[in-house]
Amino acid sequence: MKQKRITDLRREKGLDAVLVTNPLNVRYISGCTADTGCLYLSDTSCVFLTDSRYTTQAQEECGGRFTVCEIKGRNGYTDALELYMKQDAVCNIGFEDEVMTWAEARRYQQKLPEKEWIPLQDALDQLRVIKSEEELERIARAESIGDAAFSHILEVLRPGMTELQVAAELEYFMKNAGATKLSFDTIAASGLHSAMPHAVPQDKELAEGDFLTMDFGCVYQGYCSDMTRTVVIGKASAKQKEIYQVVLTAQQAALDSIRAGRTGSEIDRIARNIIKDAGYGDYFGHGLGHSLGLFIHEEPRLSALDDTVLCENMVETVEPGIYLPGFGGVRIEDVVVVTKSGCRNLTRSPKELIEIG
Repeated sequence: MKQKRITDLRREKGLDAVLVTNPLNVRYISGCTADTGCLYLSDTSCVFLTDSRYTTQAQEECGGRFTVCEIKGRNGYTDALELYMKQDAVCNIGFEDEVMTWAEARRYQQKLPEKEWIPLQDALDQLRVIKSEEELERIARAESIGDAAFSHILEVLRPGMTELQVAAELEYFMKNAGATKLSFDTIAASGLHSAMPHAVPQDKELAEGDFLTMDFGCVYQGYCSDMTRTVVIGKASAKQKEIYQVVLTAQQAALDSIRAGRTGSEIDRIARNIIKDAGYGDYFGHGLGHSLGLFIHEEPRLSALDDTVLCENMVETVEPGIYLPGFGGVRIEDVVVVTKSGCRNLTRSPKELIEIG
């Protein structure tokens, strides 16, 4: 099915062949999890090119559908590509110009100057926008590991624990629960640090009255999870409760509004207007959400800048926030699957304001 979509793309763009170099697209199309390699695809050839470290793995994971070519020497990739392109009488080839470096592109073009090299921009990335049932199952499993990690961290949080210890505890739990790696660097931001959306955990100790924002995710069988929860260490102040409720209301309104046929900018506007009307519009600076899958930040996005029409089986995060310098911040994030009539929330962790005694 995936190779048919590549064939359709080639024919739509009038391409004799396609060179796939983005590791995420290589994995998506071939199913091979090797760290190094690229794909050459034409009417007559489906080739996985890699070096000796990964040829056995590639044979096991995709050898039935792809010819595995072991490249050798400094110019192994360009030499192999030249051979296959001449064999297939290829006149033009599409390449991932948004991924390939200028130096790499020059090497290929200098080796094969008589061929036309056609930029594909994000055309191959777009093949990953709508998720299959298998992909949704893996994302859901990754998200369930995150839910379990949140339940665990609530049992161990205490004043005096450092942000670094919070992050380490979450990461260890996710790995121990079956995650292969992290989706991104864990955020554990307390007190004034919580006003920084992408704060890096420090050796700062959690103190009574601190907001603690935890943004974390893991990878399960290649697919990412992402969730954010904010709690208060000790008793929440009236101001903390107010800010938290505004963010939660904005998130719920966005969740209630998501469905196939709406645009990302529409959903973003719904949440943003609630925060703005509450007087905090200047303190919500990022987009409402993004897609995820093999990569943590995929397209389309729930953003004022993205008018993509949402379709069934797209996956989006919904993560409004308020960040007040000198006070602290709140973010709440779920991962949802777009459906015809709404959305299916894959994140099950509670969202009422939790005070850590």
